[in-house]
Amino acid sequence: MTDLADPGAKGFRFQDGQAMFAGFVVRAGGRVSGYVDSCPHAGWPLALFDRYLTREGDRILCGGHGALFRLEDGVCTAGPCAGRALEAWPVRVEGEAVVTA
Repeated sequence: MTDLADPGAKGFRFQDGQAMFAGFVVRAGGRVSGYVDSCPHAGWPLALFDRYLTREGDRILCGGHGALFRLEDGVCTAGPCAGRALEAWPVRVEGEAVVTA
C-alpha cells in the first residue's frame, strides 16, 4: 500500500478462466475503495494512461468525456451519467496489500 498515494488510484487487470476483469482502487483519507473500470455512461475504461483522478485528487475522472465521480462511493456528480454510480468492487487492506474482499 505504500506505493499508492493518498489520494491516489491504480488500475489492475486479472484473468479468471476465460474472463478478463479490469478494475481500479482509490485511496483517500486512509480509506481504500475498489471499482470496476467501466464508465456507467459509455462502458469504456475510465483512465487514460492509468490516470483515474483529477489533478486535485478530489474526484474520479472519466478520460473519455470528463464525467466526475466521488471518491467515497463512485456516484457521478458531473457529466452525462450524473446520478449514476460506478460499480463497486469490494476490496480490503491486508498488511501492505489491497486484496479483493
